[in-house]
Amino acid sequence: TGDHPAVILWPDIASIREAKRNIARKLAQAGYAVLVVNPYYRDVAGEQFADFAAFISAGGFQKVGPWRGKLNAEAIMRDATAITGWLDTQSAVDTARGIGTQGYCMGGPFTVWSAAAVPSRIKAAASFHGGGLVRPDNPMSPHKVLGKVDASLLIAVARDDDAKAPADKTTFADAAKAAEVAAKVEVYAGDHGWMVSDSPAYNAEAAARGEADLKALYASARA
Repeated sequence: TGDHPAVILWPDIASIREAKRNIARKLAQAGYAVLVVNPYYRDVAGEQFADFAAFISAGGFQKVGPWRGKLNAEAIMRDATAITGWLDTQSAVDTARGIGTQGYCMGGPFTVWSAAAVPSRIKAAASFHGGGLVRPDNPMSPHKVLGKVDASLLIAVARDDDAKAPADKTTFADAAKAAEVAAKVEVYAGDHGWMVSDSPAYNAEAAARGEADLKALYASARA
């Protein structure tokens, strides 16, 4: 009951499942109206994998490949615009407050694209172990669209991802500074997937820190 700031939750590659709904439930208990997005809605409806183990055993990477291939910046920005418009018609959403968005793995860059698509409404965006935040040869790389963003950012980098591309965090931070976008870009003490309870890399201590940083981001951004 009541009006609450809205949050758009972009899942990882295995999409909607109980682990993602549980993240949303915890955030809802903290006073947010949370929408868990099915990024593959163009091809399938609802849950496709019960958990990440089921995703692996079912050949998930191969199965979702054609669906995921449609999710470029332009598609996600169209989706974010439509989602924001829908959220603003919901009785549980406080439209006087900014919208927050958070994403995991492939959903990480989706949050930046979302913020760029609807800068008047999306005021906070968090990427947890996001992939593809820096794409040097792509003009729609998340770090290249920050000039369209009017939101505070939390870019939480996995330590193993950082080991593979150590310059990316600096490139993103420099781009945010140039665009005058407030961005906390930090490497966490967890490997890729550390925030997600059904991930082999789940790290409860690092996840608790990520949750606390997320709530602080939303509070400071009035999302």
